[in-house]
Amino acid sequence: MDLGLSGQVVLVTGGVRGVGAGISAVLTSLGATVVACARRPADEGSPAPYAEFVSCDIRDADAVTAMTEQVVEQHGRLDGVVNNAGGAPFAMAADASPRFHSKIVELNLLAPLIIAQAANKVMQQQDSGGSIVNVSSMSGRRPSPGTAGYGAAKAGLDSLTGSLAVEWAPRVRVNSVVAGAVRTELADMFYGDDDGVAAVARTIPMGRLALPEDVGNAVAFLLSPLASYMTGSTMEVHGGGERLAFWDVGSNEIPS
Repeated sequence: MDLGLSGQVVLVTGGVRGVGAGISAVLTSLGATVVACARRPADEGSPAPYAEFVSCDIRDADAVTAMTEQVVEQHGRLDGVVNNAGGAPFAMAADASPRFHSKIVELNLLAPLIIAQAANKVMQQQDSGGSIVNVSSMSGRRPSPGTAGYGAAKAGLDSLTGSLAVEWAPRVRVNSVVAGAVRTELADMFYGDDDGVAAVARTIPMGRLALPEDVGNAVAFLLSPLASYMTGSTMEVHGGGERLAFWDVGSNEIPS
């Protein structure tokens, strides 16, 4: 399918592993020139689903500015940005230090804002404008025990998406993909072994975790001309959400 992304220059943060690699792979397959940024490249021997790699600490505003200028100098423009980099280790809120919480919010909320600001500065000067997609999480839509700071940051990212969409329209579109549980190479860290992953899958109406490419397909649509009238939107990619707890404890028979 031609989504109109052929030849488009797209920066994907955290685009070398996990969900980010899936996003990069989908965009590359659709003809986009993907510039993936991360602290370090993919492991040696791993296939690179992107055209170029740039090392950048996205929490550093000066480094982000330099990276953006490098992309524009090399390619002449910047058509899309995917704010994918993020994450958080498990830590109960009462036990984590203030510095820990600060770092989580910095990576998952403030860094995407820094990237978006740099991209907007370029895109506002382009006749074709540009599109920014923030990768958010269901953790921002429900309680997120063990990753409270992360959930709060993702809720903030969704709010930020709407605000930037209003401020930067009509030339720059800003949308968000809200991802549910995704099966990546790190799934065992969150869900355990194969039995644990299968147990989690049974809580999802679609019967499985998302694949990184599922998130990538949604991102590709939002970046494409097909979504030219969409801005300030949040697209949920969660397989129907999570099975409601009362279904399993109530006395009435409810179909599975």
